[in-house]
Amino acid sequence: MDYIIDAANKKIGRLASEIALILQGKKSAKYEPRLESEDRVIVKNAGKISIGAKKMDQKIYYRHTTQIGHLKEETLKMLIEKKGSGEALRRAVKGMLPKNKLLIRRIKKLTIEQ
Repeated sequence: MDYIIDAANKKIGRLASEIALILQGKKSAKYEPRLESEDRVIVKNAGKISIGAKKMDQKIYYRHTTQIGHLKEETLKMLIEKKGSGEALRRAVKGMLPKNKLLIRRIKKLTIEQ
């Protein structure tokens, strides 16, 4: 089943938790934790997501290049300037999904349209 969600004027965290529930399959009657769900999510108007002003500067994404002293950090504001608010939403949803074999398959069922 396809779920179409309008993201205009919605908080990023509340929207991400709703999407994570759908991708896990918890909204369907055939929910089984070990199986992949058949549900897909399409998010429209991702550019109009509501994000607080403090969160833009305080939220930091870290990644490491495995070299000594190469810890890279990027604020939410820098991420949105580079890749748009759709990528910020995708990272929020990915963080809310269980870390197992199904994570990659579930995140592929998320389509974000600016």
